Amino acid sequence: MQRWTQILLSGLFVATLAFAATACGDDSGTEADRFGIAAQCTKTENCQDGLTCLTSFKGGYCGLSGCTKDADCPQGSACVTEGSTNYCFSICTDKVQCNTNRTADFEANCSSNVTFVEGKKATKACLPPSN
Repeated sequence: MQRWTQILLSGLFVATLAFAATACGDDSGTEADRFGIAAQCTKTENCQDGLTCLTSFKGGYCGLSGCTKDADCPQGSACVTEGSTNYCFSICTDKVQCNTNRTADFEANCSSNVTFVEGKKATKACLPPSN
C-alpha cells in the first residue's frame, strides 16, 4: 500500500509541475528548444544542465550527448553522429526553426548534411557552420 501512495504522490507532483509550466506561458517552440538544444555557447557551462557545448561550430552548439536512437532525444530533435560521438540535434524543415536560441551572428542552417543514427533520409537538422 505504501508503494502505491508513493507512486500516486509522484504523479501528482509531476502533474503540478506540468500545470505550473503551462500556466507560466512557457510553451513556445519544441521540447528541444526549451531544453536548449542548438543554443550557441563558448563552453559547456553556457549550456543548460546535461548539455555539452560543441565548440567545433561557429558560435558553438549545445547538444545532448550519448543518444543511441531518436527516442533518447527530446521532441523536436534527433540522434546524429558528430565526430565519434552521438548527440541530439534539433531537427528542422526551415532555417528559422534553427535559430530560436542563437544570435544573427551565429545563425545555424537547416541542413541534410548530417549523419542520422537511424539513417533518416528526408530529415534535416540545425547545423551552424564549422569553425
